[in-house]
Amino acid sequence: MIRNYFRIAWRNLVRHKTFSTINILGLALGLACSMLMILWIQDERNMDAFHAHDNQLYQVYVRELAGGKVNGGYLTQGPLASELKKEIPEIVYTTALQYYPPVAFQVKEKAFKMTGAYAGGDFFRMFSYPLLQGDAATSLSKPASIAISQHMADVFFGGASQAIGQTIRSEDTTLLTVSAVFQVPASSSQQFDFLRNWDDFSSANAWTRSWGSFSPATYIQLRDNAEPGKVAAKIKDFVYHYQPKQPESVMELGIQPYREKYLHGVFENGVPTAGRIEYVRLFTLLAIFVLLIACINFMNLATARAAQRAKEVGVRKVVGAGKGVLVMQFIGEALLLTLIATSIALVLVLLLLPAFNQLSGKQLSLPLESLSFWGVLLALVSLTGFVAGSYPALFLSSLQPVRVLKGSLQFSTGATWFRKGLVVFQFTLSIGLMVGMTVIYQQMKYVQTRNLGYDRTNLVYIPIEGGLISKYEPFKAAATAIPGVVAVSKMKENPTVIEHHKSGLNWSGKDPNEAISFADAAVGYDYVKTMRLTLVAGRDFSRDFGNDSGSYILNETAVKRTGYTHPVGQPFSLDGVSGHIIGVLKDFHFNSLHAAIDPLVLRLDEHPKWGNILVRIDPGKTKPVLAALESICTSINPGFPFTYQFSDEEYTKLYKSEQVVSRLCNYFAVLAVFISCLGLFGLAMFTAAQRTREIGVRKVMGASDTSIFVLLSTGFLRPVVAGMTLAFPLAWYAMDRWLQHFAYRVTLEWWVFVLAGMATLLVALLTVSFQSVRAALMNPVRSLRTE
Repeated sequence: MIRNYFRIAWRNLVRHKTFSTINILGLALGLACSMLMILWIQDERNMDAFHAHDNQLYQVYVRELAGGKVNGGYLTQGPLASELKKEIPEIVYTTALQYYPPVAFQVKEKAFKMTGAYAGGDFFRMFSYPLLQGDAATSLSKPASIAISQHMADVFFGGASQAIGQTIRSEDTTLLTVSAVFQVPASSSQQFDFLRNWDDFSSANAWTRSWGSFSPATYIQLRDNAEPGKVAAKIKDFVYHYQPKQPESVMELGIQPYREKYLHGVFENGVPTAGRIEYVRLFTLLAIFVLLIACINFMNLATARAAQRAKEVGVRKVVGAGKGVLVMQFIGEALLLTLIATSIALVLVLLLLPAFNQLSGKQLSLPLESLSFWGVLLALVSLTGFVAGSYPALFLSSLQPVRVLKGSLQFSTGATWFRKGLVVFQFTLSIGLMVGMTVIYQQMKYVQTRNLGYDRTNLVYIPIEGGLISKYEPFKAAATAIPGVVAVSKMKENPTVIEHHKSGLNWSGKDPNEAISFADAAVGYDYVKTMRLTLVAGRDFSRDFGNDSGSYILNETAVKRTGYTHPVGQPFSLDGVSGHIIGVLKDFHFNSLHAAIDPLVLRLDEHPKWGNILVRIDPGKTKPVLAALESICTSINPGFPFTYQFSDEEYTKLYKSEQVVSRLCNYFAVLAVFISCLGLFGLAMFTAAQRTREIGVRKVMGASDTSIFVLLSTGFLRPVVAGMTLAFPLAWYAMDRWLQHFAYRVTLEWWVFVLAGMATLLVALLTVSFQSVRAALMNPVRSLRTE
């Protein structure tokens, strides 16, 4: 009997090729889209899940309450990690982690730049990065030691076993011994080529021993029996063991499970709660909705063909087929179609994965060798088949054989409204996606075109390394003489992202009980000119005024915090270095637009050991200038490859996640509208079949083809209009919440909703036009003869 059911199902599939093609295409697209999203979601949720001590790993964050505002962040004080390990018994291991710009390494004639960080001796005890060579307990415990990745070992030494114990030169000045070789899984949120001993970094940077500076991240591992809540309570006021508590500015420490940081890395009210989890939830809903849209198409198209299969059902019932048997038959047909659609979807996913990986920045693959994957896929096929075939099966199996065999099939009002409701649901989702796609595009365009307060075009960063550390002045003189170079300066931080903060600030009239943290950056002469910043008052650092080592430039936000009405010339000190304010900068963005502009203080440092040389180039002269700069760097810095970054490209990287989501939303929104229009096409088929005689009567009574077309099209488009009515408020709420994550954002304009609605309406009209025109042009004689 089962074989007979499948034989009947196959005959129906082959006999009605148009119906079958539309149905299978809709399901295949919906399944392929859902599979891609599920792979992306699974990869996001599995990030950092490989660590053996996953349940005991936490990251420390700082929550600051000052001036009526609550801020939060992951930057902590340098001594915090070691002191937590000493003072809190529940903490077994700790490490500070300080990332650095790319560093040049050299082994004999091989010279390459690698990205890495400084970490404490407990790092490999805490984090389960596979060690190919070396010991987790001692790899980072000795000065002048370095742990390198397998990639770095292959590049410099030809393999992990050949690298251990070898010497490698850093920045053409420091000899380091390879103490370990590790692997960094793709599922790690932190990617690095090397790790160096934290004590080496701390000994060279006195600020890491101060409780007034914030820069490294701090990680802790709790003992197996420790209660995180009690540890959080113990460390909440920990910093006040080392500095006096000031009621006007409260600083609290908190801990966040390390496995949660990747998805919950955005702070709200001083606590990390938001972040990429919003996109995971979004794509989870999208995966469900797109699959539902495809299933709804199946229901509508199958129901549209109900009139053609009604007599088949009637005959089967007359000869003794029960309702359960018929339900099984139609569910079986749905499962067969779903199985075919799934096979096509798998092929589509395999074909699309390379492009999807390039778009999303992932390394996803179908785990075809995994039994669990096939189990999940079987469950998905079964669920999709049952959901898609449930309504047609129940509807057709409930038909009364006497009524069906005596005359035409008549559909109840409830059944008609149910089908229209499904189409309304489809277009509610589709129009909502269209609105979301447009708003995300607007916001991305806004952040790319917004005036940041400085000119990021034609601005190049060259890392300060090797000979450039001591020979910056000859480089500047030679670079300034290049035709097309407007200005040259330098800066310890990356101009696009200034994260370092200091609290050791003082000025005239400052409340001694108030602790305020300012972002700070060490810059060189001509910084304001090179960045093309706007001076509201005062001047830039200049040799014309003698020694500016005790001089400071503040932004407008910092001046407001000081309370100075006329700040130029007023006293100001940083880390005990007293001086005065020489200039006030108009506020400019030195971080992503997700965050409001912080108070910023600039100080002069003409002898940094790291950082970036900033070169402003005339438009249209970039290529020859870069060639000349490379020649200068090669002569001054022969052991280091010439590298550079463009400011606008670095700025774009700040919004990588949003750009990926924006592009994915564009594709999924278009796909959702396309699949929804397939459903509307099914409804058009159904309506045209139901109203065949009515159309014939209207034409006999004198109705024109145009009036018939308008009548049918209006009826088809009503679900789209109803979908707009529901989609607009839901889309407004969702996008308003998303925009809240940006301190600077676009406003939700009414025309965005109208544009999305009209675009969808136009596509829907084009979709139903074929059926409407076909029905309007049908010969009334044939229409009236139709049973």
